[in-house]
Amino acid sequence: MSYSNGRAEAEVIVNYADGLAYSKHKLEEAFRAGGLLERPPVKAPTKAKDPSAPTPKREDIDLIVNEFEIPRAQAEKVLIDNGGDIQNALRSLIHA
Repeated sequence: MSYSNGRAEAEVIVNYADGLAYSKHKLEEAFRAGGLLERPPVKAPTKAKDPSAPTPKREDIDLIVNEFEIPRAQAEKVLIDNGGDIQNALRSLIHA
C-alpha cells in the first residue's frame, strides 16, 4: 500500500480517464457484504413444452433461417407462434 497525505491508499485495480478508480479491497467488501460470493448461482427457470404445440418442420426452419438470416431459435418460435404454417410465419416476419 502506498501512503497519500498520511493515510493508507487502497490497491487500485484500474484508473479511468475521468479520474475514477476501482480498488480491490472495496470490491471484495462489496461482494462479501451482499454475500454474492457465498450464494450458489441461480438457474433460469425452464419453460415446459406444451405437448399439443405443433412441431415445426426442419425444412421450414432452415428456409426461414437462410432467407431472413435470423437465429434458429427465433425461426422455431415464429413457426410455433403461427401453428407451424410456413406461409403465416413468413408473413409475420415480413410485416414485423
